Amino acid sequence: MSDCIFCDILSGQLPSSVVYQDDQCTAFMDIQPVNSGHLLVIPNLHAQGLADLQDELAAHIFRVAKRLSTALRSSGIKCEGVNLFLADGEAAGQEVFHVHLHVFPAIKETDLDSSFLQGIHRSRTGQS
Repeated sequence: MSDCIFCDILSGQLPSSVVYQDDQCTAFMDIQPVNSGHLLVIPNLHAQGLADLQDELAAHIFRVAKRLSTALRSSGIKCEGVNLFLADGEAAGQEVFHVHLHVFPAIKETDLDSSFLQGIHRSRTGQS
């Protein structure tokens, strides 16, 4: 897909810091991290939304995220918990229309951006 930043990363047209790659998906550091250690896991083939993924590929992406969560906890990055976030569709806040699962460490005193998490909560409850 010619106008997809993640496809450009996968093809080597744009730089990235890949931390994991197999024949189905790739994980790399987010260029605009919520906090240190923020990763993205994406399918290697373009898929705009979850409905475009085969069930097994979706499950594989989450299995990889689980492994990365374990790695984050033992990496030396401050990590008291892990957040997974996937926006599916514009109304959900998806900005890059290639499925991507955010994996980022959480710590109690971080400003992990409580506003980020509160914004998610507000959008789900209809609050503003």
